[in-house]
Amino acid sequence: MFTTQERDRIRDRLLARAQADEAIVGAAYTGSFGTDTADRWSGTDLVLAVRGDLTATLNRWTSWLYEEHEAQHHRDLPVGAKLIRVFLLPGWIELDLTFTSENDFAPRGPQWRTIFGQAKPLDPYPPPDRDNMAGLLWHHALHARICLARHRWWQAEHWITAMRDLVITMACVRLGLPAANAKGAHLLPDDLTQPLTSTLVRELTEPDLRRALTATLTVVTDEIARSDAALAARLQSMFTDLIA
Repeated sequence: MFTTQERDRIRDRLLARAQADEAIVGAAYTGSFGTDTADRWSGTDLVLAVRGDLTATLNRWTSWLYEEHEAQHHRDLPVGAKLIRVFLLPGWIELDLTFTSENDFAPRGPQWRTIFGQAKPLDPYPPPDRDNMAGLLWHHALHARICLARHRWWQAEHWITAMRDLVITMACVRLGLPAANAKGAHLLPDDLTQPLTSTLVRELTEPDLRRALTATLTVVTDEIARSDAALAARLQSMFTDLIA
């Protein structure tokens, strides 16, 4: 694994290149470096504001990271007009580089620290929609039950796990905690997280999968009830029929 010195050396070279690149007119940290909360394991999340052709700059930086820093692989995550290119470097150094036009150089949340350039006013992402998450929960419950009927144990486990992940996301949104990728899960109260341990699938057998599904439906109902008691009551009746 990388050392902090190796990570910081790469980060310094990224910033030096950004400041020397005439097409880059702004740079900012996001993630933990954007709030000065980085620790020994933090990756580097950097937003680059590009003037002119985004694709040409993206390709130029990609070639540089492969040729000069021995990048092993990358993947892309489009976010509107922006593109996040995530690189894997030797030593398991992860770089999340967001390439955006200078007109879209703006924070989307509190994890932001401008290094140079002029950032636009805050343009936050909308929080995950509660009703959509509730819809996914009953959808996943139905499909978990169908998988049990079909004796598809691995697929049933997939849907049960997906339900637990959604409950964590829904609770984080409700409490104003970071919701993406369970980043706020460690901040959830014990009375919410302790019942989640019973939703874990311990073995791929029909009895244990049924037990885990039943436990998951209980925590699903409880979480929905915290924000919509009427919906929880309607779904509880449906869930009871589902596992009868």
